[in-house]
Amino acid sequence: MNTRGLLDQLFKSGQELLKNKSGGGQSPLGGAGGALGGLLSGGKGGAAGALGGLLSGGKGAMAGGAMGLLLGNKSARKYGGKALAYGGLAALGVIAYKAYGNWQAQQQNAPQGEPQTIDRLPPQQVEEHSQGILRALVAAAKADGHVDARERELIEGEFSRLDSDTELQQWLHSELNKPLDPADVARAAKTPEMAAEMYIASVMLVDEEHFMERAYLDELAKQLSLEPGLKAELEKQVREANLAAV
Repeated sequence: MNTRGLLDQLFKSGQELLKNKSGGGQSPLGGAGGALGGLLSGGKGGAAGALGGLLSGGKGAMAGGAMGLLLGNKSARKYGGKALAYGGLAALGVIAYKAYGNWQAQQQNAPQGEPQTIDRLPPQQVEEHSQGILRALVAAAKADGHVDARERELIEGEFSRLDSDTELQQWLHSELNKPLDPADVARAAKTPEMAAEMYIASVMLVDEEHFMERAYLDELAKQLSLEPGLKAELEKQVREANLAAV
């Protein structure tokens, strides 16, 4: 599967989604801009109504639509993962690297050595990390219960237009349709750095002020075996990255 390529498209076009949300400049997506706005403001109905506009906007519009559908009607869309949208998949690795390094420096018994985050890995390992990150994003989108059968259908449709990889589509279908289970999500984390990246992606997508989503994040951190200090540092770095991207 080329999960990395799919994530890169998703995050790259998230930049356009944010531009349309903030009204910052003319979007190169043309007519798709209004459709993206509909996705952001209209919840389920807006998402369905916006599909017609998105269909004429090319791959960039499709990825923006997929990001909008994952965000749903969350208040987290006010920043919508700016650091990911503006920096792409590598930005997530940079944030994880900084957070992990800061935590290591503060702990006498922390594992030493340079963190092997997604921005510093060979292609085969990048793909493994990418699958874990996409799994975390899909699960985080479901944390508030907004992804019903209709939403799953729309999300799968958007992703199928982004990538025709049958294996990837089957994997995504399985992830969207399985019950939300933080323990199952956490099993994808093969290394501490991968766990950190998956948690960062989750924090970026959820609304921490929403009780269900905050509870999901806390349980995910527990299942990922994140030390409290590392968990706090990861959340701090996400907040700082979002502010820096404003």
